[in-house]
Amino acid sequence: MRRYIRSKTGSVFFFTLVTQQRRTILTTDLGRRCLRESFLAVQQKYPFSIDAIVLLPDHLHALWELPDGDSDYSKRWRLIKSKFSRLWHTAGGSDVRLSDSRSRKQERGIWQRRFYEHTCRDDNDVVRCRDYIHVNPLKHKLVDRVADWPWSSFHRYVGEGLYTSDWGSSQHWYGDEFRHAE
Repeated sequence: MRRYIRSKTGSVFFFTLVTQQRRTILTTDLGRRCLRESFLAVQQKYPFSIDAIVLLPDHLHALWELPDGDSDYSKRWRLIKSKFSRLWHTAGGSDVRLSDSRSRKQERGIWQRRFYEHTCRDDNDVVRCRDYIHVNPLKHKLVDRVADWPWSSFHRYVGEGLYTSDWGSSQHWYGDEFRHAE
């Protein structure tokens, strides 16, 4: 059995979570509501700040900062995914067909089992991850301008003056790489 080793150091982390079979549920009214309620419930018991986030139809990227001395993001994500699943089902959301393995483990067909985690090494790494999060809808060709995607913390950063509203236009996007205008 493969053993996943998660970082136990640092306080700022980048994550990617994907829905099971890449179902396009996260940007629906129900998906957004369930996710918001799940985040708030877990944050009350296990504090963390969401420094940046973007919801795409089938996955999300987030940049979290955890309290000093606390790196248990795995517990937080497990609780968020569980709460989301309960809320989703209660409100009438459906699952995908489960494999025998997932059925035996009483898993639901909403989220992929694992998630991607990256520990940010320094301030430059945080900026790189934050930029990646915000340009992601453009990368997936969902919009022509980052500002046109409604489910992103980008708008908060524009309000704070960190980005301009025209930041991340398609003219700055080169395949899999985003370059800042000089």
